Order: sequence, then C-alpha cells, then structure tokens
Amino acid sequence: MTNVSKLAALQILIGVVTFSANASAQTAAKAPDPATVDAYLKSTFGKAPPEWQARIEPDETLKVCNAHRNEVPSAEADKIIKRELAKVAYPADGKLLGNWKEGQKVANNGRGGQFSDPEGTVAGGNCYACHQLELAEVSFGTLGPSLTKYGKDRKFDPDEAKNAYTKIYNSQAVVPCSNMPRFGANKVLTEQQIKDLVALLFDPESPVNK
Repeated sequence: MTNVSKLAALQILIGVVTFSANASAQTAAKAPDPATVDAYLKSTFGKAPPEWQARIEPDETLKVCNAHRNEVPSAEADKIIKRELAKVAYPADGKLLGNWKEGQKVANNGRGGQFSDPEGTVAGGNCYACHQLELAEVSFGTLGPSLTKYGKDRKFDPDEAKNAYTKIYNSQAVVPCSNMPRFGANKVLTEQQIKDLVALLFDPESPVNK
C-alpha cells in the first residue's frame, strides 16, 4: 500500500469513528425521559380494563431498577432483596417439591395473562423461552442460563431447592433487578405450579437431571 493509500484509509477510518461518536452522542441526547416513556406506555393501554392498566404501573422495586438501568448500588440492592423477600410465601406444609411431570407441563406452557386468552386459561411459566432444561431439547431461549442437571449439580440440596422456589416465586428476592418474572408475587403461577417446577429441577427422575 502506498503512502497515499494509507493516508486515504486513515482518513476513512477517522471519519467512521467520528460518525459513530457523533451518532452515539445524538442518540444519548435524544433519549426520552422516564415521564415520556410512562406516558407512551399508558397510551398504548388506554382502552384496556383498569386491571390491565395497573400492570404497567411500576412498583417501588422496578422504579429503582429503572432509575439505575438495573445497575443498582449495593445499598439499594440490599433494600430490594429485603423488600421482595418479605413477599415470598412458602408452602404451609413445608414441602417444596411437587410433581415433576406437572412441572414439565408448566415449563412448556406459554399461555395465560394475555388479551387473547379465554376466561379460565391456566397460565404457564414458558420457561423454555429463556432456559434450556433438557439436553434433548433443541429449541430454547438463551436469555437465562441453561438449567440442565440443575438439581444434580447441586447434589439435590434442600436449601438449594428452597432457593429455587424463592427465585421462581420472586426473582427480585434473589437477584435485584432480575429479568425473570416474579411468578408467585405477581400471581402468575399458583403455589402448586411453583412446587411442580421445583420438582422438575430437583427430582432425580426428572429429565432435567438425566
């Protein structure tokens, strides 16, 4: 490459970097404020029933997470865990493991909580949208970690099973600003469904642990 060619290439590179920097600055400058975002969300639910409109109103934890873009200071993280842990209701009988076969149905069910669902639709966890649960599964999401051999890797420890119940019931009680839905706290899944999911993760006979 000649000196002229090198100079031309350098000028192009500088131009690309400058353009990228300017574009990033413009994007940052035009970022909408939270009030604008809230107003837009509410407008999209304007004709929805009141109970649906209530769903988009962030609670205290979500407001903190949104304000810090999910990167909350340690002091705020501690407050979130304490606040959300208080919302977790553990089974009165002390049994955390249900039926893994029923848990498999819950994990594969993505219905429930949608406008198109008929009255009485049983909600599911739609777990495969974010996690791999079985090694044989060929279609699964990767937003969350793989859960294959979940119970086996944890030596089927009862304390780990309780931790799994807690996270499914209310993920924020374990990981502040978690992307995982708060299935129990938001009454998406019943206590029995959560127990069945824990069994899917911790029962030695579950395909998760094969």
